[in-house]
Amino acid sequence: SRADMALYAAKAAGKGTARLFSSTMETRIQERARLEAQLRAALERQDRLFVFYQPIVNLQTGKVTAREALVRWHHAQRGWVPPAEFVPIAEQSGLIDQLGRFVLHQACREATRWEDGARVAVNISPMQLGKATLAQTVRAALLDSGLAADRLEIEVTETALIQNEAESFEDLRQLYSMGVHVALDDFGTGYSSLAHLRAFPFDKIKIDRSFVSDLETSADSAAIVRAVLSLGRGMGMTTTAEGVETQEQLAAVRALGCTDMQGFLFSRPLRGDDLSRLLFQPAV
Repeated sequence: SRADMALYAAKAAGKGTARLFSSTMETRIQERARLEAQLRAALERQDRLFVFYQPIVNLQTGKVTAREALVRWHHAQRGWVPPAEFVPIAEQSGLIDQLGRFVLHQACREATRWEDGARVAVNISPMQLGKATLAQTVRAALLDSGLAADRLEIEVTETALIQNEAESFEDLRQLYSMGVHVALDDFGTGYSSLAHLRAFPFDKIKIDRSFVSDLETSADSAAIVRAVLSLGRGMGMTTTAEGVETQEQLAAVRALGCTDMQGFLFSRPLRGDDLSRLLFQPAV
């Protein structure tokens, strides 16, 4: 059992590595098992799980065009558990479909109450793609909430697409035929292929925050962002700069010709009942 724990740690560290068992490994795996059981219970009760929303703002009009739905978990003992900690557990344990359905249904229901008619953007895990069930799940959420299909935006990363490429694109085509918007998230990081842009008519490209944060100091980041924006314009896609936190970054993405922005400069993610103060409020 302990050798297996060391093997798990070695695999997590990457190829060509070795790990010796230590008591911290055992503690970490036990804690992960506890978190998995507690997350499963939270999903079954739909208790202490929340959906927060971060606005996406048009740089020309200053109006909110969409809000990204972000899942949050408030643990009874630990408080807020970082999504980077519990979402991978959901993916590895088979809970991601249940978690994804919860976020999708909650986001669609809340979006129907937004007076400004902005779209709601929902992230899809790689584990939800390529199983021929996504369109059915999305259709059920739209019917349950009464939200129009063109007010839902599904966000996928390129990493998600490469695992089951043909099946994943078929899932996206079914969504597209329903009238749902589809955005390519974190473009330019990890595995990127222009073939994906040619294979599917994405409505939006989202530029990763790592490029935006380096715009003021890195000529390379500026060149990459400029190239992505040029691609977006040429292919009729909206472009969103993520992680805009300063006026200088805002000025930079605006000067480069970005369509939309998203980041702490305008608003942190908010709970649904805290959104009213931002409705119809010019952003930038």
